[in-house]
Formats: sequence, C-alpha cells, structure tokens
Amino acid sequence: MYYTMTLEDKVRVPPHRLGEALDAVILSVLQEQLEGSIAKEIGIFIAVTKILNIGEGELIPGDGAVYYDVRFEAVVLRLALQEVIEGEVVETTSFGAFVSLGPIDAMLHVSQISDEYINYDEKNGRLICQDSKRYIAVGDGIRARVVALSLNEREPRESKIGLTMRQSGLGTMVWLEEEFEEERGAA
Repeated sequence: MYYTMTLEDKVRVPPHRLGEALDAVILSVLQEQLEGSIAKEIGIFIAVTKILNIGEGELIPGDGAVYYDVRFEAVVLRLALQEVIEGEVVETTSFGAFVSLGPIDAMLHVSQISDEYINYDEKNGRLICQDSKRYIAVGDGIRARVVALSLNEREPRESKIGLTMRQSGLGTMVWLEEEFEEERGAA
C-alpha cells in the first residue's frame, strides 16, 4: 500500500550548491538519494514531495559541505505479506508472469495462477488454463496476494516478491468481471 510519511534525515549540501535556494537544494539532494531506494523498515521510496522543516546547518572540519537536520514528506510503497495488490502483467514466460506493481516487479509462478494445469503459448506470449481456456497476457490487469517478500536494500532490483491468484476474488480483471457477471446472473 502507498503511504505519505513524515521522515527525518541529516542532509549534506555540497559546497558548490550553497549559493542556491536551500529548500530546492535539499529537496533535490533527498530526491537523488532516496527515490527508487528501499529501506526495509520504511518501504520503497517513490517520491520525496515536500520539505517541512530545516534545522540549523552544521559544519564538519575538513568538509566544505553543510549538514542540515531535515523533516520531509515522502510517498512510499510498503508491501506486506498477505496484502492484496493490483498490477499489470509486463512479461510472460514458461514459468510464470512478471507483474509491475509500479516501482518494482513481482513474480507470479505458473503454480500460483490457477488450480488448473497451465500451458505456455510462446507464439502469443500467453499463459493458458487448460480446462477453462482463460489466459494471462502482457498488459492484463491482475489482482493478487503477496505470498513471498524479500526486499534488498543494497540492490533494489534483486528484491523478490512472490504472488498468488489461487484464491477467490483474485485473478485477471477479465476473470473477476466474468465471475461477477455469473454471480449476478445466478442471483
């Protein structure tokens, strides 16, 4: 889930930027340092949006920079095990589908798509359920549950997120719409 958080950090303003507007420089430095990074206790930084407070600058002998205690607002994605999320299929392979959650991709293994046997149609890039003929293709919106979560702070691209759609209320948006129409027709 996405959150707007108020955080505090010590920000180093390099000497060559000391003549610029302080708010703009600090915002820029925080954006460069944080956006796209991961902090396990906070989440995945999407954007640093606002500087709320800047403390007095501190000088460290031998370093021409000025250090400021800063309070700021940031938008973060904080995933949790068992959380239901929505995403878009960005790639299909013989072993599953990669799903974009925005700033990071997750893996939907073929064993977690359906109770049915899944065939991979390499020519059309689709994962097809053998009995129902329902399929998943690039561009499909899906709703899934997070079942594995391993975030790597040092190498965010090495993070691993596993998904499942093998529960009621989960699947592609097309599947969910079909199920809704069936239930409405039966009522």
